[in-house]
Amino acid sequence: MSNQSGTDNCLGWAARDPSGILSPHSFSRRSIGSDDVSLKITHCGVCYADVAWTRNKVGDSMYPLVPGHEIVGIVQEVGSDVNRFKIGDHVGVGTYVNSCRECVYCKDKLEVVCQKGPTLTFNSLDVDGTITKGGYSSHIVVNERYCYRIPDGYPLVSAAPLLCAGITVYAPMMRHKMNQPGKSLGVIGLGGLGHMAVKFGKAFGLNVTVFSTSESKKEEALKLLGADRFVISSDKKQMEGVMKSLDFIIDTASGDHPFDPYMALLKTTGILVLVGFPSEVKFNPGSLILGLRTLSGSVTGGTKDTQEMLEFCAANKIYPEIELINIEYINEALERLINREVKYRFVIDIENSLK
Repeated sequence: MSNQSGTDNCLGWAARDPSGILSPHSFSRRSIGSDDVSLKITHCGVCYADVAWTRNKVGDSMYPLVPGHEIVGIVQEVGSDVNRFKIGDHVGVGTYVNSCRECVYCKDKLEVVCQKGPTLTFNSLDVDGTITKGGYSSHIVVNERYCYRIPDGYPLVSAAPLLCAGITVYAPMMRHKMNQPGKSLGVIGLGGLGHMAVKFGKAFGLNVTVFSTSESKKEEALKLLGADRFVISSDKKQMEGVMKSLDFIIDTASGDHPFDPYMALLKTTGILVLVGFPSEVKFNPGSLILGLRTLSGSVTGGTKDTQEMLEFCAANKIYPEIELINIEYINEALERLINREVKYRFVIDIENSLK
């Protein structure tokens, strides 16, 4: 067993103020409890949430702030009551590290919507009264309930983006029964979330159409990701060509965009799931009512769905498209993320670059 404890230094990168600029930062992790797992972090995915909180866009950032909630690594120590993991296991940690465990949602393993609010992986109040710090760091201590087993043979570097980007689209796809071969799926936006929606859609046997404002994404959507059709959403003629043709739409776009044109693409009783965060959602009520359509929202997933997704990806050889970076590049990477200049998820090589 290792000797990591609350008195040991953890090395990370933190933002000190709303500029969001990250730099090296040493801090203490809490001591490992009887039901905790301590893991050496090998990789951490880069999510837009890292931008939002390092730059205080939500208004509640507590500095110094260590971001990162797509965490994978290797178990270094386990508490005396831990029975799901052992030293050397490959594990992941996602967007939250605790919840009340008593409400109806926690009992249903939907901890992400815990009635008392989940404890987020960074910038949240931990059980010992300290502020949680994320995966841009050397190790982390987490209750075993909120750790996920990475299937044998599945690359850790590929697993990291699944802990947020992957589960954010997988969970609503399963909730709305989008795993029906032969059905049709539209994916709005082709970033970290969108490209995973395409991969899941194809694995489910769906006919997948990608919608984008950028013609430059056409070749990758069709050839790299395997989409069946690509539509420029600003082209009225192309949009009219797919009217009432889709059973489902996953909307990953966070920029403001009209909703009525997309609702018109759904068949009767079709479902549009919103996982992006535009500043507002406006549409004509007739877009829903006259077509018996459904507009739904979703945010990541519970522990049961997350573990299931990891196993599904391993069984079906589904791997995110990533760009591996060193921690020293993180400030440039965040700027590129803001400018949508990444295909399709940055992953930090924590093990080999955090010194």
